[in-house]
Amino acid sequence: MRIQQLRADLKQFLKDRNLVKKWAKAKRFFEENIRHPSLKVELLEPKWRGIYSFRLDKQCRALFYISQGKAEVFQITKHYKKS
Repeated sequence: MRIQQLRADLKQFLKDRNLVKKWAKAKRFFEENIRHPSLKVELLEPKWRGIYSFRLDKQCRALFYISQGKAEVFQITKHYKKS
């Protein structure tokens, strides 16, 4: 599955946080195999919204939805895990 081109603000977010290489690697994995184990793709709650996430690294996740057979990343966020 292809990922649509990122918006300028998301590209800047990646650049500001030195995540450009991690993004490129995760994007490659995603486009080759959306179920690649290192991505940890998951459907977020509430499921009816159709919002998914995949991992860039242990702290950052890309949020996306699927439209017209392509994934559109609309947010890149820090992932907070409760202890």
